[in-house]
This record gives sequence, structure tokens and C-alpha cells, in this order.
Amino acid sequence: MIDLRPVSYIIGLLLTVLGLLMLLPMVLDWQRGSGNWTAFLEAAIITTASGGLLALTSQSAIGRGLTLRDSFLLTSGAWLVLPAFGALPFIIGAPDVTFTDAFFEAMSGVTTTGTTAFPALDGLPWGTHLWRAMLQWLGGLGIVIVALIFLPVMKVGGMQFFRSEGFDTLGKILPRAIDISNAMLRVYVGLTVLCAVVYALAGMTAFDAIVHALTTLSTGGFSNYDASFGAYRGAPEYAATVFMILASMPFIRFVQLAQGNAAPLWRDAQVRAYLRWLAYAVAAVLLYRMLVLDAPFLIALRETTFNIVTLFSGTGYGSADVTAWGKFPFTVIIVVGLIGGCTSSTACSIKVFRYQILFDAVKTQIKRLHSPHRVLAVHYAGRPVETGVVNSVIAFFSLFILSYGVLIVGLSLTGLSARTALTAAWTAIANVGPAWGPEVSGNGAIDQFPTASKWLMIGGMYVGRLELMSVYVLLLPRFWRR
Repeated sequence: MIDLRPVSYIIGLLLTVLGLLMLLPMVLDWQRGSGNWTAFLEAAIITTASGGLLALTSQSAIGRGLTLRDSFLLTSGAWLVLPAFGALPFIIGAPDVTFTDAFFEAMSGVTTTGTTAFPALDGLPWGTHLWRAMLQWLGGLGIVIVALIFLPVMKVGGMQFFRSEGFDTLGKILPRAIDISNAMLRVYVGLTVLCAVVYALAGMTAFDAIVHALTTLSTGGFSNYDASFGAYRGAPEYAATVFMILASMPFIRFVQLAQGNAAPLWRDAQVRAYLRWLAYAVAAVLLYRMLVLDAPFLIALRETTFNIVTLFSGTGYGSADVTAWGKFPFTVIIVVGLIGGCTSSTACSIKVFRYQILFDAVKTQIKRLHSPHRVLAVHYAGRPVETGVVNSVIAFFSLFILSYGVLIVGLSLTGLSARTALTAAWTAIANVGPAWGPEVSGNGAIDQFPTASKWLMIGGMYVGRLELMSVYVLLLPRFWRR
């Protein structure tokens, strides 16, 4: 029988911390005279008590250590349990929604997807806005935070916990997982603080700057306005563009940069490809808008750059109606959303690294057809790639496309229109944020979707954030054998 105590112990500790963090929005609402503070207090008590009891009943597992199977169970379990409790403030207090909508919102937050189930954001209490932003920030580098705080207690050695979420530490620049977690978390916090300061200098109020900084560095995209980033045009858009690009680049390279070594960042093949593809996408859409739609250059440059970056990085803010730009720009938007940012960042989707491996694998296979007796290997950054890595990338692509197709069909069967089903599946499994179609509300909310559609999207967000394999491996009978 599988011993789940080590997993339940850490999840219990995570719940305890989550409950304590609910006190921050509680204090904010209390200071502002909003009666919604009692909802956060109740939710905090329930969450903290539940986490504490779970940890107490499993504390005999301290020192036992986690196996590779345990790390998969921990990752999959945490990303289910935390949103369930994170939804409590939405159920008990404002906006007082059903469990389905509350769980959808919390899952969208923790997975940094950014799709909302709330049809009206402008009138929500500040505490609710802060909590939504906090869920995204915690989910952005959640696996690093878990490793930093709790894995030393469980005496986990090696890098297996990072692999359980598809994390790439790019060469283990520090000796242990906890050192990498600590360094990356410092970078994450530092960039978030810097982003908030820049937003404030660019014209945002202090509260808006904090909320948007939390959701920018997590590439989450929750905003406290129905107009999303349309409420702040001009300088804030340019600032957000810079920080969204930084958030979707390998944080491990920023750690090296902070140590005084800038060369790995500039030489990183993934970073160069990401910036190059991003420039191609912006240039293509900008030229189309200027030549076909006769859009003014400066306005088109700002809107195009911001909206392409926000969707390429998976952040999902919106500052313009991109569907009005035409079919070609919309196609580019769908494509960049399916690419995503770099590994070891807060970005989701397929990631640039996998495309680079896939493209070289295809090129190598074509060469083999032409010269079957040549010994050829797939290369990345000038170095040969192990066959196991290539097979893993190909398997991931196949599984991603299959899951995307099944999700589209499932959403269509619930009654959604073809366009809505296509973009809702896209935004869920790639963790991008926006969806488009007749069933989508004016602020981009999916509150009018059938309940079955919402649960299908929840499943898509969940497996997409955990990079599919970490969840699907649980379905194998042999995984549960001793």
C-alpha cells in the first residue's frame, strides 16, 4: 500500500500557509470598512485548521523523504487542493458565487491562466482583487516556493521534484535544489517589487501597481478592471511589455546575472529564439495593421507590441480588441499562444525549448532520408541531444495536440460555438487567459458557459499547467504498484 503521509504532510503545511495568507486581504478589507473581511477570516480559519489537522495526522512522515512517485503525487495533489481552499473567500464573501465558478477562478489563478468566471470586476472589494492576484503570484513559481519552504523538512535530494512539473534548471548551476529555489525566489520577489515601483511611476495607483505587478511577474493576467489593461494606456503598457518579457525568460539566467555572469543569458539559444520569434510576430502584425487597416504607426506599435507579448508570454492582459484586427493577426495570436515562453520561467504552454528540439529533430530526419548511412544526431545550442530527450519532446507534442483536440470536441458537445470552443480550449490548456466567441461576456468572463464547459476548462488548465505528463502518469496502473 502506498504511504501518502509525506505528501499529505506537505499539503497540510501548504494549506496552513495559504490560510495565514488570507489574513492579508482580510486586513485590507477591514481597513477600508468593507464587510467582506469576515469572509476572509472564516476562510482563513477553515483553511488553517484543515491544513493543521492534515499535517498533524501525517507528521510521523517527517524525515522519511519523498520518492519520485511521491513528488508527482505532491505536485498533482497540491494544484487540486490549494485551489479548492483558495476558492473559499469567493464563496463565503464577494462575489458570492457557486463552487464551480469559485473553483474555476482559483484554478485559473493558481495555474496562472487568467481566465475569469466573474462577470463584473470593477465593483469587487479590494481584498478580493488582492487575493486573486496573490493566487497567481503564488502559482507563478509555486513549485520553487514549495521546494524552498518544505522540501528541506522532507530531506529530498536531487532534482526530481523540479522534473515533476517539467522544470528545467538548465545545468544545475547551484549544487542543490533548495539553493536553486532560494536564488530563483529572490529574483522573483525582486522583479515583482521593481515592477510595482515602475508601474507606480508610470501612473498607476499604489494598489493597482501592486495587483498588476503580482499578476505580471506570474504571467497570470488577472486585472482588477473589466477593461483589463485598457484602463492604463501608454507608459504602463510599455512597462508591462518589458516585465512580461522578463517573466517569460529563464529565471535561472537572472540568478547567474545577479552573480555577475551575464554571458549565459546572452548566449542562451532559447532566449535568443524567443526574442527573435517575438520580434517576427510583432513585425508581421504591425505591418498588416498599417498596410491593410491603415492604422496609425505609434498607436499600432504600442497596441500590437503589448498584445502580442501578453499572449506570447501567456499573461493574457488585454488593451485592445484583437479580433477586430483581422484573420491574419488573429492566426498569429493563436500560434504564439501555443508557443509560450522559455523553460524555468513563469510562462506556460509548450515552451520555446521544445519547439527548437522538434524543429531540429524534423530537420535531422529529413537529412537521414537523403543520406540514410550518415550518423546524424539532434543538436541543441551546438550540443547533441540525448535520444530520450527527443522522444520525450515528441511525446509531449503528440499528447498536447491530442489533449487540445479532445478538449475542443468536449467543449463543442456542451453547446459552445465552434469559435468559442476553439479559443476556450486554447486558453485553458496553454494557460493563456482570453477566449473569444458569442458566449464570452464583455469583460472576457466565461460566466455564461455551461457548467460542464467550466469543468472541462478546469481540467485543461490543470493538466496544461502541470505539463500533461505529470498528471497523465497517475492514470497508469503500474504507477500505483509498489
